[in-house]
Amino acid sequence: MTDWWKRLFDAIDRKDTAAFLSFLAEDAVFQFGNAPPVRGRAAIGAAVSGFFGAIGGSQHQLLRDFSGPDARACQGEVSYTRLDGSTVTVPFANVLVMRGELVAGYHIYIDLTPLFAA
Repeated sequence: MTDWWKRLFDAIDRKDTAAFLSFLAEDAVFQFGNAPPVRGRAAIGAAVSGFFGAIGGSQHQLLRDFSGPDARACQGEVSYTRLDGSTVTVPFANVLVMRGELVAGYHIYIDLTPLFAA
């Protein structure tokens, strides 16, 4: 795992919204699964904090990553701990549009149905 992805996923797995937002451009667009896109750091922070409050925790495992001059992508698995203490692991792919070292577009392809299933 590249150091950049490790730092990003460490921030997410710590549920550290401020650290996560430090990776994003001020006007970034964030889309998590099939949820509507969220625009701007403040709105993204509210959405991410809300999600962090709905889970007990997460642990990301990066399987492969790709990069180009203005994009980064990865494939992995994330193990979520539910608020009841049970866990579920699901695959994900992230596609990021970069502006220098900051993320301008963050798109997560994931099915969260198993996470919130009864």
